[in-house]
Amino acid sequence: MSWQAYVDTSLVATGNIDKAAIFNSEGTSVWASSPGFTVAPAEIKAVVSSFADNSDVKKVQSEGFHIATEKFFTLKSDERSLYGKKGKEGVVAVKTQQAILVAHYPDTVQPGAAATTVEHLGDYLISVGY
Repeated sequence: MSWQAYVDTSLVATGNIDKAAIFNSEGTSVWASSPGFTVAPAEIKAVVSSFADNSDVKKVQSEGFHIATEKFFTLKSDERSLYGKKGKEGVVAVKTQQAILVAHYPDTVQPGAAATTVEHLGDYLISVGY
Protein backbone atom coordinates (compact mmCIF):
# COMPACT_ATOMS: atom_id res chain seq x y z
CA MET A 1 0.00 0.00 0.00
CA SER A 2 1.32 3.48 -0.80
CA TRP A 3 1.78 6.10 1.91
CA GLN A 4 -1.01 8.15 0.35
CA ALA A 5 -3.32 5.13 0.58
CA TYR A 6 -2.62 4.91 4.33
CA VAL A 7 -3.71 8.55 4.68
CA ASP A 8 -6.76 8.16 2.45
CA THR A 9 -7.93 4.66 3.39
CA SER A 10 -6.60 3.82 6.85
CA LEU A 11 -7.14 7.26 8.38
CA VAL A 12 -9.53 9.58 6.52
CA ALA A 13 -11.89 6.91 5.15
CA THR A 14 -12.63 5.68 8.69
CA GLY A 15 -14.65 8.83 9.32
CA ASN A 16 -12.71 9.41 12.56
CA ILE A 17 -10.06 11.59 10.88
CA ASP A 18 -10.73 14.42 8.44
CA LYS A 19 -7.15 15.17 7.34
CA ALA A 20 -3.76 13.62 7.93
CA ALA A 21 -0.12 13.49 6.91
CA ILE A 22 2.72 11.00 7.20
CA PHE A 23 6.31 12.16 7.70
CA ASN A 24 9.62 10.38 8.05
CA SER A 25 10.64 9.89 11.70
CA GLU A 26 12.89 12.96 11.65
CA GLY A 27 10.05 15.13 10.34
CA THR A 28 12.13 16.33 7.41
CA SER A 29 10.14 14.73 4.60
CA VAL A 30 6.40 14.52 3.90
CA TRP A 31 5.54 11.06 2.57
CA ALA A 32 1.80 11.67 2.11
CA SER A 33 -0.81 14.26 3.00
CA SER A 34 -4.47 15.13 2.68
CA PRO A 35 -5.11 17.96 0.21
CA GLY A 36 -4.73 21.31 1.94
CA PHE A 37 -3.31 19.84 5.17
CA THR A 38 0.04 21.59 5.43
CA VAL A 39 2.20 21.10 8.50
CA ALA A 40 5.01 23.65 8.58
CA PRO A 41 8.60 22.48 9.19
CA ALA A 42 8.71 24.24 12.58
CA GLU A 43 5.44 22.56 13.58
CA ILE A 44 6.62 19.02 12.80
CA LYS A 45 9.97 19.80 14.45
CA ALA A 46 8.10 20.59 17.69
CA VAL A 47 6.27 17.25 17.41
CA VAL A 48 9.56 15.38 16.87
CA SER A 49 11.11 17.21 19.83
CA SER A 50 8.19 16.27 22.07
CA PHE A 51 8.87 12.56 21.49
CA ALA A 52 12.48 12.96 22.67
CA ASP A 53 11.74 15.31 25.61
CA ASN A 54 12.13 13.39 28.88
CA SER A 55 11.54 16.34 31.21
CA ASP A 56 9.09 16.05 34.09
CA VAL A 57 7.06 18.80 32.45
CA LYS A 58 7.68 18.82 28.73
CA LYS A 59 7.85 22.08 26.79
CA VAL A 60 4.90 20.92 24.67
CA GLN A 61 2.84 20.37 27.84
CA SER A 62 3.39 23.87 29.16
CA GLU A 63 3.21 25.73 25.83
CA GLY A 64 1.00 23.58 23.58
CA PHE A 65 1.87 23.11 19.93
CA HIS A 66 0.78 24.13 16.43
CA ILE A 67 -0.37 21.96 13.53
CA ALA A 68 -1.43 23.58 10.23
CA THR A 69 -1.24 27.02 11.93
CA GLU A 70 -3.76 26.06 14.64
CA LYS A 71 -2.70 25.97 18.30
CA PHE A 72 -3.53 22.86 20.32
CA PHE A 73 -3.33 22.27 24.05
CA THR A 74 -1.48 19.10 24.97
CA LEU A 75 -3.54 16.27 26.45
CA LYS A 76 -0.89 13.53 26.26
CA SER A 77 2.78 13.51 25.41
CA ASP A 78 5.13 10.55 25.65
CA GLU A 79 7.87 8.91 23.56
CA ARG A 80 5.31 7.52 21.09
CA SER A 81 2.21 9.73 21.10
CA LEU A 82 1.18 13.37 21.21
CA TYR A 83 -2.48 14.32 21.61
CA GLY A 84 -3.77 17.87 21.37
CA LYS A 85 -7.14 19.57 21.56
CA LYS A 86 -8.58 22.89 20.44
CA GLY A 87 -12.21 23.26 21.45
CA LYS A 88 -13.91 20.03 20.37
CA GLU A 89 -11.46 19.20 17.57
CA GLY A 90 -7.99 17.81 17.97
CA VAL A 91 -4.81 16.24 16.68
CA VAL A 92 -3.18 12.86 17.26
CA ALA A 93 0.47 12.27 16.35
CA VAL A 94 2.02 8.81 16.62
CA LYS A 95 5.67 7.89 16.06
CA THR A 96 6.64 4.52 14.61
CA GLN A 97 10.15 3.25 13.88
CA GLN A 98 10.40 5.13 10.58
CA ALA A 99 7.36 7.40 10.35
CA ILE A 100 5.27 9.98 12.16
CA LEU A 101 1.51 9.98 11.63
CA VAL A 102 -0.22 13.33 12.18
CA ALA A 103 -4.01 13.25 12.06
CA HIS A 104 -6.69 15.89 12.68
CA TYR A 105 -10.19 15.02 13.85
CA PRO A 106 -13.23 17.31 13.60
CA ASP A 107 -15.55 18.37 16.43
CA THR A 108 -18.05 15.64 15.48
CA VAL A 109 -15.65 12.80 16.41
CA GLN A 110 -14.91 11.57 19.91
CA PRO A 111 -11.20 11.98 20.77
CA GLY A 112 -10.91 8.32 21.81
CA ALA A 113 -12.17 7.10 18.44
CA ALA A 114 -9.65 9.29 16.61
CA ALA A 115 -6.79 8.21 18.87
CA THR A 116 -7.66 4.54 18.44
CA THR A 117 -7.68 4.89 14.64
CA VAL A 118 -4.24 6.50 14.52
CA GLU A 119 -2.70 4.27 17.21
CA HIS A 120 -3.90 1.13 15.39
CA LEU A 121 -2.26 2.26 12.16
CA GLY A 122 0.89 3.03 14.14
CA ASP A 123 0.83 -0.47 15.67
CA TYR A 124 0.40 -2.01 12.21
CA LEU A 125 3.28 -0.02 10.72
CA ILE A 126 5.55 -1.03 13.60
CA SER A 127 4.55 -4.69 13.11
CA VAL A 128 5.68 -4.56 9.48
CA GLY A 129 8.97 -2.80 10.24
CA TYR A 130 7.99 0.82 9.73
